[in-house]
Amino acid sequence: MTESGVTARDHRLIDGKAVQNRLLAEVREQVSRASATRPVGRLVSISIGPSPEIAVYVRNQARGAAAAGIPFDQQLWSESITQDEAKHLILELNDRPDVLGIILQRPVPAHINVRSLQSAIHPLKDVEGMNPASIGNIVYNDVALAPCTAAAAVELVRETGLDLKGLEVVMIGHSEIVGKPAAFLLMAEGATVTVCHHMTRSVAMHSRRADVVVVAVGKAHLIGPDMIKPGAAVIDIGINQVTDPDGTVRIVGDVDTEKVKEVAGWITPVPGGVGPVTVAILMRNAIVAHQRQIAAGWLKD
Repeated sequence: MTESGVTARDHRLIDGKAVQNRLLAEVREQVSRASATRPVGRLVSISIGPSPEIAVYVRNQARGAAAAGIPFDQQLWSESITQDEAKHLILELNDRPDVLGIILQRPVPAHINVRSLQSAIHPLKDVEGMNPASIGNIVYNDVALAPCTAAAAVELVRETGLDLKGLEVVMIGHSEIVGKPAAFLLMAEGATVTVCHHMTRSVAMHSRRADVVVVAVGKAHLIGPDMIKPGAAVIDIGINQVTDPDGTVRIVGDVDTEKVKEVAGWITPVPGGVGPVTVAILMRNAIVAHQRQIAAGWLKD
């Protein structure tokens, strides 16, 4: 506490909400300029079957869209919809000029092949960056429509003020939607990236030499202070639900934040770190999609 009674903010914690607010303000300005020549279309959020978990993500995205000035359309499709029916509806949305982008919420029912539906979303409307073509573009340093969580991690590394060129980064986790894209995005910025996974012999041996450690595994408190170099930046993408002995349920990351922050120079909290920035990146992708649709001749400005 300070003398005034206000709790002082820990300077080691990167404020994802503040980064989100800045990015959304930038997007809102771009949307305002774009709307002067042609209305910006709507984002269509598709949920297949009811899910309280998905509903939280959709609400956050709707708030982000409202802050950015982008129309947001929430659609709940029946959990009994077939693969072919869902694909047909997505193809129809691809053809609609008033649809700016398509967001396919996950998870989906077991009978739905999510990768097939992601592939059905046209790359120019793939604001999540989940179409295989969008992910493949990252290999060629075309990163404007990258997967949102991976891009959010890179944005938070920038927030530290560290120069990414030549930076030693260890990515722990190699999923197709976060770990691998994040590694390629960081390489595109000039960082030297080591990717660790469940077959890596000694993760700590790699992480202890890194200037930046990015973690996306899904194991609560996997990363402790003995795995981090003093002064390093730690970006925690993990979201895990844990139950305390008294029955309290909490959301924690893959990093033991309270202990690691005593060693790290910067660290993202969970919640309040990567999550808010991911929503802002989604909106930034949306305005990029609008610009690319105009460039491709889909829209007339």
